[in-house]
Amino acid sequence: MSLDRPPIPLPDLSGLSEQEQQQVMIVMQRAQDFESQESEKMRQPLEGQLSKYTNVMKGWQYRFFVLDPMSGLLEYFEKEEHKRQRPRGSVYLAGSVIAPSDEDSQTFTVNAANGEIFRLRAYDAKDRQHWLNRLRYTAEYHTNTIAQNAPPLVHRPDRPDRPPPPSSLKTDQSGNINKPTENQLTTVQRSHHKSTSSLASRGDSHREVKEVIHQVQSHENHLFEKIDDLPAGGEFMNRLDKDLLLLKATSQATVNCLEQCLHILQQQQLAQNSGIPAGATVEWLEPRSSPGPGVRGSKSAIKASPADSFTSALSTVSPEVPVNHDDDIEDDDNEKESELGGVEAHKSVILHLLSQLKLGMDLTRVVLPTFILEKRSLLEMFADCMAHPDLFMKTTDISDPESRMLNVLEWYLTSFHAGIIQGSVAKKPYNPIIGETFHCSWQVPKLEMSNGDTLEEPQMSSRLIYIAEQVSHHPPVSAFYFECPDKKICMNGSIWTKSKFMGMSIGVSMVGKVSIYLQEYDEEYKFSLPSAYARSILTVPWVELGDRINITCQKTGYTAAVTFHTKPFYGGRLHEVSAELKNLKSGAIVCRAKGEWNGNLEFNYLNTDEQKIIDTTKLKVSKKCVRPINLQGEYESRKLWQHVTNSLKMGDVNTATEHKRFLEDRQREGEKYRRESSMQYPTKYFHLEGDLWTYNNLLHRTS
Repeated sequence: MSLDRPPIPLPDLSGLSEQEQQQVMIVMQRAQDFESQESEKMRQPLEGQLSKYTNVMKGWQYRFFVLDPMSGLLEYFEKEEHKRQRPRGSVYLAGSVIAPSDEDSQTFTVNAANGEIFRLRAYDAKDRQHWLNRLRYTAEYHTNTIAQNAPPLVHRPDRPDRPPPPSSLKTDQSGNINKPTENQLTTVQRSHHKSTSSLASRGDSHREVKEVIHQVQSHENHLFEKIDDLPAGGEFMNRLDKDLLLLKATSQATVNCLEQCLHILQQQQLAQNSGIPAGATVEWLEPRSSPGPGVRGSKSAIKASPADSFTSALSTVSPEVPVNHDDDIEDDDNEKESELGGVEAHKSVILHLLSQLKLGMDLTRVVLPTFILEKRSLLEMFADCMAHPDLFMKTTDISDPESRMLNVLEWYLTSFHAGIIQGSVAKKPYNPIIGETFHCSWQVPKLEMSNGDTLEEPQMSSRLIYIAEQVSHHPPVSAFYFECPDKKICMNGSIWTKSKFMGMSIGVSMVGKVSIYLQEYDEEYKFSLPSAYARSILTVPWVELGDRINITCQKTGYTAAVTFHTKPFYGGRLHEVSAELKNLKSGAIVCRAKGEWNGNLEFNYLNTDEQKIIDTTKLKVSKKCVRPINLQGEYESRKLWQHVTNSLKMGDVNTATEHKRFLEDRQREGEKYRRESSMQYPTKYFHLEGDLWTYNNLLHRTS
């Protein structure tokens, strides 16, 4: 099939001179060339992101649209990376009316011949006009093609001014035209009227069914809200009751089945009436991207207007509730990520994902399968570096600067065995939503130093607090802060995680800096975090560290070079690390350390020829204290992701994916609104100083 337009007809040039004829021919040739170039552009597929209004969510959602002029199909996908998969919906443009909207300069509508309406919004007025031109061209061509190939129209007796078509008239042997009899006209008229009425009634029936399904979906959402409002535990009825869970699953499966049945019927009707190409997929009902069953507030989210959605996305500019660490209780949510069933059962999904990735590809914007998530946010994962807060806070009790640096090095090397992974299977934490926060604390016994610099019995306790906030969406920057006023020590950091695909591994770089400040000594220790690699992603995923890190203290002149060694293909050991502490002022090497960051670490002190061995597997890991979810704000990590976490714990990956998609879509709406309004996201606890995010109330600046 070709989309070329007929050539421009030549005018009568007989009355012109030869020179004038040549000039006219040159102009005509240029016009023909221009027309050919424009036709060539119109034949090319058009792809891009548009906002689509959906009646299910009653709001705008980003979708990736693909226009294929050859087939006449306008298809859309949830994301660009999904365009190799089955589209979420499509419409055949023959007979469609594409018109701009009067409400603004970005919105337009596609009114399909079968009665479907796509309400779309482009990035700006120029982008809208570009889409209008391409869509109208494709619709016009395919409409004309169907008109040319369609059977001739039957003459209608109620239009005496219109002669019957030639094909319906017959001639006798003498060449005279025999007009059809009245009975023949009546028969044809009845047949045509019956066919038209049948098609119209079928379309009306489909629309009625779709309205009923939308009503059923509304009742279904109301049912899910009522069930979710029930308590989590109880003797009589709770929201985790097996019968209620079965009711929710049955209800959702029934509605999905009805949607699929209507989808099949509409496909058949379109194929019969519009000549749609064989094998094309059309989905008239927008797949549900609502938060799904179990999300509190889903009813308001579904009925919210776009402005309400944007306001909701911006509602994170201030803390939801005051943070009172007196309400913290010892954390018991330390489930080990050791199960392999999810990975094995979904290996085909992983293989499909890997088939679409390229070596070195940035995975920041790639949506990974929900079943590989770790059931906690990245903001919470950063708190795991404080597995031994007593060792961290002990630094301020040491009077010698060299010993303080050695203690910082010891804390750093022992902070990874409990912080990188929980269990034997490497999984990915949730990507924090902009404005998301996490708070926790540790109660650390006070250890007093005697005259001989030995630790005495604990005297009461000191509180170490942790505050983290997602301060940026692109790039995804997480800022965090530790503070203990009793010990006059604090740690500030901001990290941007950058991941890339490496074949059978995924590498995650921790871009950013962390600094520890000792107020009593006015010392600052600066360092970064090593890169992490998820190995063997098709079998049993595990984490390996690899990087060269420097820990420096400019005031004292001490620096430590730490190397995390990745295992070579032949030989070598897993999780090997080595370090060398040096006094830059004298050039002397103070200490060398080697071993495994999740096993035995051997420290050799060159000044005294002493040796110290630390077995990280025998070190006591201090549990953090976190406020109960009912005392947390709406955008605190555990409350924000609670429905995703609960669904994953119950093994309901589909529901977890719906909750996760809802949070991500809301974040994208907020980002788009701020971008169009030229607004910066107003963070709660951190501000940007140069390239680093700094806590607003640093200990040494407020005391």
